[in-house]
Amino acid sequence: MKTQILLIHGGETFKNQKDYIHYLKTRKISINKYNSWSGEYLEKSLGKKFEIIQPRMPLQENAKYSDWKLYFERFIPHLRNKIIFIGNSLGSIFLAKYLSEHKFPKKIRSIYLVCAPFDNTSEEEDLVGGFKLKSDLSLLEKNTKNLVLMFSKDDNVVPVSHAEIYRKKLNNARIMIYKGKNGHFRISKFPELVKMIKEDVYRK
Repeated sequence: MKTQILLIHGGETFKNQKDYIHYLKTRKISINKYNSWSGEYLEKSLGKKFEIIQPRMPLQENAKYSDWKLYFERFIPHLRNKIIFIGNSLGSIFLAKYLSEHKFPKKIRSIYLVCAPFDNTSEEEDLVGGFKLKSDLSLLEKNTKNLVLMFSKDDNVVPVSHAEIYRKKLNNARIMIYKGKNGHFRISKFPELVKMIKEDVYRK
């Protein structure tokens, strides 16, 4: 049976409708296709032994935690034991929050959190919409024996200082800091992550 991977994508949160409208009016646009590590690359690199589930979370560009939680929980009955979770940016703090507040009903093989914000201290974006973490993250670690957080020194959205906050809050997590991942992990390939996932499965 294939190993399931559930990947929660990133998103945006805004303090109010005015800020959201300003974002829509001023955000950079492109007509070129953007190839992300979390798309076809991940599926092709991992191969046929993996089943990758990528739910499109509600209102990605004006996200609310309560909406994401409701939608995420609809997937739980379809997940099997030894599931692997990957969170990217806002998806990472969503998983960190949910799994630090709920004992997950299935066995989790690994959790990978890529450029996870910890709080609302980024100069680039507001982190609101109910995504605030509670002070106790111990249940997050109890939900899996393999928790990995990845950050980049050149990330201008989630400062690398957030890695140190997580380090103080977590006892057994592996925290990896890369010299550069094109800022906020805007990369088309992520071989380090693929290698870790494959090692997880082969390790049994």
